[in-house]
Amino acid sequence: MRELRKFLNLTLEKFGKSLGVGKTAISKIENNERKLTEQMILSICREFRVNYFWLTEGKGEMFTGTPESVVDEIAEDYNLDNIDRKMLEKYLSLSKEERDVIKNFFKDIFT
Repeated sequence: MRELRKFLNLTLEKFGKSLGVGKTAISKIENNERKLTEQMILSICREFRVNYFWLTEGKGEMFTGTPESVVDEIAEDYNLDNIDRKMLEKYLSLSKEERDVIKNFFKDIFT
């Protein structure tokens, strides 16, 4: 993970912020004081388009070529962090009725 962060020229803080964690968590993972969880691996792969097998096994190219979904493409185009992405995914997974409740809430706030 340190190799990736250095390649991207990101500080511990900026790398962690993109993943929704603090710099201490990233530092502990890089120093083998904390295990890299599957959830964190998937977040790194999604956020930075990293090849899963490169990150977990050191095989293949560091980066993947294309986004895997429309949400990936939107996240990249609008520089969304992991929390933005989760909010978007959750909203899209709601029923029409549930989305209408959220839209009405925001209409009340902004009108």
